[in-house]
Amino acid sequence: MKAIIFKEHGDIDRLIYTDVPEPKIGSDEVLIRVRACALNHLDIWTRQGMPGVPIPLPHILGCDISGEVEKIGANVTGISKGMHVIIAPGISCGSCNWCKDGWDSLCDQYKIIGFQIDGGYAEFVKVPVRNLIPISDRYSWEEWAACPLVFLTAWHMLITRAKLQKGETVLVHAAGSGVGSAGIQIAKVFGARVITTVGSDEKEKRAKELGADEVINYKKTDFGKRARDLTQGQGVDIVLEHIGAETFLKSLAALAKRGRLVTCGTTSGSAVQLDLRFLFVRQHAVMGCYMGGLEELNKAVELLNKGSVKPVVDSTFPLTEAREAHQRMLDRKNFGKIVLKI
Repeated sequence: MKAIIFKEHGDIDRLIYTDVPEPKIGSDEVLIRVRACALNHLDIWTRQGMPGVPIPLPHILGCDISGEVEKIGANVTGISKGMHVIIAPGISCGSCNWCKDGWDSLCDQYKIIGFQIDGGYAEFVKVPVRNLIPISDRYSWEEWAACPLVFLTAWHMLITRAKLQKGETVLVHAAGSGVGSAGIQIAKVFGARVITTVGSDEKEKRAKELGADEVINYKKTDFGKRARDLTQGQGVDIVLEHIGAETFLKSLAALAKRGRLVTCGTTSGSAVQLDLRFLFVRQHAVMGCYMGGLEELNKAVELLNKGSVKPVVDSTFPLTEAREAHQRMLDRKNFGKIVLKI
C-alpha cells in the first residue's frame, strides 16, 4: 500500500511517499481503508521527535481518520465490510478501572494512533474494533476526519474537567486551531459566553461565524487585559489553554476568582514560571487534559450528527503533498483542520 513514512526525526523533508506492507489484523481488529486523515500538532511533534518519547521507526503519522471497513478479525461481530466509520484516536485496554470509569487516556496501556503506533497517512490502517464509531452521510470524508481528536479534547476540557455551566464566560485560545474551533462550538452549545483569540482580521470574521461573542486579535491587543475589560474587570470563568508558555501567565491573569484553567498543549513551549501566591489567593484551579474517553467522543459525535456543532475544514491535500500540509500548519495559515485525502 502507499503511505507517508519517516525513517528518522527531523524537518518536513523527512516525510517520504512510498510503498509499505499492508497491516495484518489480529482477531479483535479491523482493517480500515482510509479515505481521509486530518493533521494535528501531534504529527509535527512526533515527526520532529520528543526527548524521552520512543517512536517506532519507520513510522506512519495520523490519528484523525475516516474510512471504510475493509477486513474483519475472526472474533469481531456486529461490523460489516464497507461500513463508514471514524476512529477513536486513543487505544486502551478497555478493562482496567480507568477505562471502566471513562478515563481511557489514564490507562497504563494507552496509546495514540499515529503517535506510538502507525496511523492514517496511508491507504490502510488497522485498529481495535472498539475504536470504531459508525458515521452518517451528513458530512464528507474530509469533514468527518476533521472531528475526532479536537472534539474529544474540547469536550474533555470543557465538560468533563472544567464542568462548564450555562451562563459562564469562557476564553478559548486560537479560534483557527482545531481544538479552538471545536471549543467555541461546544461552549456555545452548553450556553456559555465565548471570548476567543485570533491572529488576523480574516480569522476574526470566521470566529464570529462559529459563534464567538467577542474576538480579540492578540497581535493588536493584550488578550488578558481585554478579557478582563469585557467582563467588567471580573475575569473569565474558564480558559481553554493549549498554546503554552506564550500565553499561560496571561491566561491565569484573565481568570475570575475561583476560575478554572484547562490546558492540553504547549505549541509555544512547555516551561512557565508563576507566582503561586496569585494562584492560591484567587483560588484558581489549573487542570491538565490529555485526550479523553470513548464515551466522551460518542457524545460529541451525537452533537455532530444533530448539526449542533460542525466540522471546520481549512484545506485538503492529496497524500502525496503531506509536506506541504505540514508546512501550512507550521505557518499558522489554517483556520480549522488541514486534511489529507487518501
